[in-house]
Amino acid sequence: MNAPVLRIGNASGFYGDRFSAVREMLTGGPLDVLTGDYLAELTMLILGRDRLKDPDRGYARTFLRQMEENLGLAKDNGVRIVANAGGLNPAGLAAALRELAAKLGIDVRIAHVEGDDLISRAERLGFGKPLTANAYLGAWGIAACLDAGADVVVTGRVTDASVLVGPAAAHFGWAREDYDALAGAVAAGHVIECGAQATGGNYAFFREQPIGNPGFPIAEIHADGSSVITKHPGTGGVVSTGTVTAQLLYEITGARYANPDVTARFDTLMLAADGPDRIRISGARGEAPPPTVKVCLNRLGGFRNETTFVLTGLDIEEKAALVRDQLEGALANRRPADLRWTLARTDHADAETEEQASALLHVAVKDADPKVAGRAFSSAVVELALASYPGFHVTAPPSEAVPYGVYSAAYVDTAEVPHVAVLPDGSRVDIAPAAETRPLSEVDEPALPEPPVAGPVRRVPLGRVAGARSGDKGGNANLGVWVRSDAAWRWLVRRLTVAEFRRLLPETETLPVTRHLLPNLWAMNFVVEGILGEGVASQARFDPQAKALGEWLRARELDVPEELL
Repeated sequence: MNAPVLRIGNASGFYGDRFSAVREMLTGGPLDVLTGDYLAELTMLILGRDRLKDPDRGYARTFLRQMEENLGLAKDNGVRIVANAGGLNPAGLAAALRELAAKLGIDVRIAHVEGDDLISRAERLGFGKPLTANAYLGAWGIAACLDAGADVVVTGRVTDASVLVGPAAAHFGWAREDYDALAGAVAAGHVIECGAQATGGNYAFFREQPIGNPGFPIAEIHADGSSVITKHPGTGGVVSTGTVTAQLLYEITGARYANPDVTARFDTLMLAADGPDRIRISGARGEAPPPTVKVCLNRLGGFRNETTFVLTGLDIEEKAALVRDQLEGALANRRPADLRWTLARTDHADAETEEQASALLHVAVKDADPKVAGRAFSSAVVELALASYPGFHVTAPPSEAVPYGVYSAAYVDTAEVPHVAVLPDGSRVDIAPAAETRPLSEVDEPALPEPPVAGPVRRVPLGRVAGARSGDKGGNANLGVWVRSDAAWRWLVRRLTVAEFRRLLPETETLPVTRHLLPNLWAMNFVVEGILGEGVASQARFDPQAKALGEWLRARELDVPEELL
């Protein structure tokens, strides 16, 4: 009989995360499964460019080095490993792992999941000719590999939660229609997949408790899909209702969180303390998954370049206007296809240091021709060095143009996406798509709670009472906001409307903004469409992944009831 609790840890939230985390998790306390998330939309572009140079590449080589140090340790401790580090070449990573295990003399059974890479059928599916085209697979291929005795399972593009859902489904023997249990596992997987963000990293209220070097998170999964989020004893950071709420809100849209195996209702989730650094997630309800699968498409968009002019002292606006007119005049004969200026007024009057007296004028260009975005632009900037505003200098000289990518999402019928588990013995098992599906739709907005009693207010930053976490989904930004009492929720839900959100963040005034409410968490999530242009790789904005958008919102001032302060 399987153990009543499955302890699943995470050791990577992105390609480039803390290298030592695998060993820390394997030595810090008991685990049953260790997972790792190495893929993001930008990572797929990076791996796609790697594959152009060498078709045998396309996977996260960091993971292979981590296994060189820790595969024997995992085997000795009885910890199974599941990671999406296969990227665009999971078969290649599985082969490299077998070669590594043989060299180290470690007897491990290695399996992989494939089928997500749709590049060979991209044109037939109407995608054109992208650099990468990867569908988000679910958890059942992973479960099949584990059921066949795999010690290590590597995948390509699966949903972030699937590396947890697969082991849980295999361990507890869940059926494909056990939607509530699957939804609970999706919630737990969503919390731990970004590593230390669940244990105090990037946390709005970081001043309240020392964080130090946060440990990585663990989800203790129960047979009904409920879980406890925790971390190894003695590690840094903190697991609290706030850190778990923040991560639940990260990069979602509304109350329905769709995965290929289940649509999890995040508006049903309940959080409760379960001891120090232990938060229980319960109440998850699930529905049949949608009939389509999301596909991540990356294209090479052209070439980009940039420079930042430093403007010091008096007449900042006039200095900016002068160099802008000069540079645009120099580029008039072959203006780049896209030329954007931003002026950051970081300067202070009567400043005590030169840096505090300076503002930053940033210019970025894009063009299909690397010469236009490269040498022509760079030369035009450099030639102004002795012919422009007083105090002319730049933070760094412009260089050659670099390629940039364009992200977009597509959706295809689940039947169009192969899903194959390649078992440790090399046999291949086709994973059928979900038999039951349900089109995705928004939930009805819940009734608003009673408004707070009117009383005295004080003008303070929103962050005095509210936390936030933000991030990117392609060209859109997601910004979750939460408070920590029912009284604060009754105020926030009525005050922070879409109109107020736009007022506080003027960059969103002309963009579609949607608000989604999650009353059980005293939280709301805003989706801002198009603020990130064509995605992070296109570098359309100062904060290209919207990571600090929530902190900007928290810094904005408004009238807050004094009783909440």
